[in-house]
Amino acid sequence: MSALSVDDLSVAYGRRRIIDGLTAQPIEAGRVTALLGPNGSGKSTLLKALAGLVRTVSGNIRLGTQDLTHASFAERARHVVYLPQSLPASVHLRVFESVLVAAHAQAQATHRPDLDAVEALLERLGIAHLASAYLDQLSGGQKQLVGLAQALIRRPRVLLLDEPLSALDLNYQFHVMDLLHQETQAHGLITVIVLHDINIALRHTDHALMLHQGKLLTDGPSADVISSETLRTVYGVQARVERCSHGFPHVMIDALDTAHGSHPGSQSS
Repeated sequence: MSALSVDDLSVAYGRRRIIDGLTAQPIEAGRVTALLGPNGSGKSTLLKALAGLVRTVSGNIRLGTQDLTHASFAERARHVVYLPQSLPASVHLRVFESVLVAAHAQAQATHRPDLDAVEALLERLGIAHLASAYLDQLSGGQKQLVGLAQALIRRPRVLLLDEPLSALDLNYQFHVMDLLHQETQAHGLITVIVLHDINIALRHTDHALMLHQGKLLTDGPSADVISSETLRTVYGVQARVERCSHGFPHVMIDALDTAHGSHPGSQSS
């Protein structure tokens, strides 16, 4: 299974550089990778760069031996699916129809799920009861779940998710992250997800990249990346990572780090 590699990547909006010379360890298939950092650290911009939605100033993005940096949008779309935080305005389609359309969106797709596969995915996501509902009648959280179904049904090699939990309640947050982990392992996906909830990242992701002011501070196993030191440097908080009675790590914030200065998220997007 190929890895996703990022080497010396820089992205700018006009004259303002958002990502500056970012090089990361290869992002491996079969595990869920979190993009972490405060508001303005460059997480969404990096995700869009991986999806080919913003132009890069320099650097390379590779999927195995394939150069994605200079690939056409159509070529990249064969392998990479991007789910934005804010979904486009809904069309008057039923949920089931929209997922089926997504499954057949690529003319040269090698995997074409049938009706049973769409129904099974909606069931796993807990939204089978919405199959006949129209997209423009759904709540924000329901639309996010349908968007996730549209992404997963295409079986991409790379799945890029920008805060897919933002409109979901606690039950669905846990459910979605658990399902993403299962799908990622079962199908050998490279799943990269922007998260703001550090504890969700600790519990549900295998690997993490911690961004700070457009640069990569550190990457590696999530439990190693999320530490008292990185939380102080990046988020400006005094925090501890402790284990609960079930053995899961959990971040406890004690206070703001007064020596940190201004709010950490004030530069990029």
